[in-house]
Amino acid sequence: MTEVIPRVHWLKLPLDMVKPTPPHVNAYLIQGDRGYLLVDTGWGTDETLDSVKKHLAAIGADFKDISQIIVTHIHPDHYGLAGKIKQLSGAKLAFHEIEKGFIESRYIHMENLLSQTAHLLGMNGVPPDELPLIKNATLGLEQFVSPVNPDVTFRGGETIAFGEFTFKILLTPGHSLGHVCLYEPKKGILICGDHILPTITPNTGRHPQSDENPLKSYLDSLNDMKNLGVDLVLPGHESPFDKFETRVNELIQHHKERNHSILVNLKREPQTAYQIARGLVWGIAFAWPEMPAFHKRLAISETLAHLTFMVDDGRLKQIARDGMIYYRQN
Repeated sequence: MTEVIPRVHWLKLPLDMVKPTPPHVNAYLIQGDRGYLLVDTGWGTDETLDSVKKHLAAIGADFKDISQIIVTHIHPDHYGLAGKIKQLSGAKLAFHEIEKGFIESRYIHMENLLSQTAHLLGMNGVPPDELPLIKNATLGLEQFVSPVNPDVTFRGGETIAFGEFTFKILLTPGHSLGHVCLYEPKKGILICGDHILPTITPNTGRHPQSDENPLKSYLDSLNDMKNLGVDLVLPGHESPFDKFETRVNELIQHHKERNHSILVNLKREPQTAYQIARGLVWGIAFAWPEMPAFHKRLAISETLAHLTFMVDDGRLKQIARDGMIYYRQN
């Protein structure tokens, strides 16, 4: 564990998802006057729980010293241990009200969500022989989550006072519809989950639990944040970093370049989101045929987010053909 600034500790927790993935997920422990605030909890495994326990012991604390937990979004690597740590600590748990609405369909009764996912993938060109594997790519992740409802829900704009820190809750949709960041303006700190990462481009995809234009929501959020006074970014993966505005501009530029690549691919003929995704370059060491189904699903959903963005701004047009949606330049 590293104390990145006085009273703010960085916990690197083990992460064992579908490879390739980042080597760890980050949680942050903030020391207050009476106990600790934990931001994100890690993947729901015994190994991760033991890692959190060891990190606490290193500063002379244990689970009972955690008085509050905030989860940036309910993906398994950030929310998985929330139920267990809440049980061990008695801490109050908080996250956005939108994320609360996803818990049951994502981790308890998943049949309807899987059916919606299959419909969306099929109408966007995923071949029938690949559809079951890609649709079911996230099955099994629920075993790494202890589902628990929050004691407090956010809407965005709230202020959380904790010891010498006063965090503003920012609603930052894109990677997840109810994703939040914690901004401490006096100290120039941004705890940002998966909204902004130092070298990885966060996945922003269209799927049954996104909004209609998730890439626009993400880019709008980045532009809204660009002028925040941020000296230290504490991300959900990789390492803390500075040069916040530079990284925001890099992410915006990445999505402009991705849009351009899609437009180039569509010069020849109309294509489905699946066909376009196959033709793009993704930042992992697999050609499309060997790419794990989980990553194919992320790629298709992200491609669909870009296509939706460019349909909305008038650069592309949808064509319905044989029960599928094709895209062409307008």
